[in-house]
Amino acid sequence: MTTGTEARLERIGTDGSYVIVPMDHGITMGAVQGLKDIESTIDGVTRGGADAVLTQKGIAPRVHDNKNGKGYIVHLNGSTTIGPDEQDKRLTGTVEEAIRVGADAVSFHINVGSNYEPDQTSQLAEITAEADRFGIPVLAMAYARGPGVDSEDPESLGHAVRLAEEVGADLVKTGYSGDADSFQHVIESTRLPVVIAGGSRGTDRETLEMVRGATDAGGAGISMGRSIFQHEDPEAIATAVGGIVHDDLSVDEALTRSGLALEV
Repeated sequence: MTTGTEARLERIGTDGSYVIVPMDHGITMGAVQGLKDIESTIDGVTRGGADAVLTQKGIAPRVHDNKNGKGYIVHLNGSTTIGPDEQDKRLTGTVEEAIRVGADAVSFHINVGSNYEPDQTSQLAEITAEADRFGIPVLAMAYARGPGVDSEDPESLGHAVRLAEEVGADLVKTGYSGDADSFQHVIESTRLPVVIAGGSRGTDRETLEMVRGATDAGGAGISMGRSIFQHEDPEAIATAVGGIVHDDLSVDEALTRSGLALEV
């Protein structure tokens, strides 16, 4: 890892832990709740507890004035929910383009176990090589997804995060296996920092219990989109998540700090 890569990793995290809010879903799902006025959402989550936000390159002009000095990641592939196959993520940008729009890091999505895994693996390897030349960190979003693949199976998730390390990523995001004990295998499968995805929204307590479980297993934080940017109060839920990831709060303590209801 180059000095530049290490320096830029610090811009998207806090002392080796990460609260990242992806908002690249406009290309996938359209201008859903939380993304129409993305400026206000970015302002709220970065005031709350997010270390970095993530978008596609075209949204960059709407990011910088609203991120309150926090980090910025540009995502480099995508697909749509109305297309023929959402797992078929195609390139949408390059490392050099990301640098030109002010990114501190880049990210790339790979579906390990899918029919598109071979091409996506090759593309991720090319991106990590290009990023290394520029000293730009790469967040690999490595999911266990495909025919006959259990997306919460710790063995499959462990394979996905190890693939990310093998091809040169600096940070890896994957799904959560459901509990801290099983997720420990995923953490032990790589020396990269591992952050978890959020998936579809649950209750605030369910979201925070997932974050707490992942960190208890040794996870480095979260890269959580819809559970944060579609929340009724994105700033509050970002504060709660940040309290667990950065300050080791319990779920109840995080709910109390953020002013969210202590639901059961």
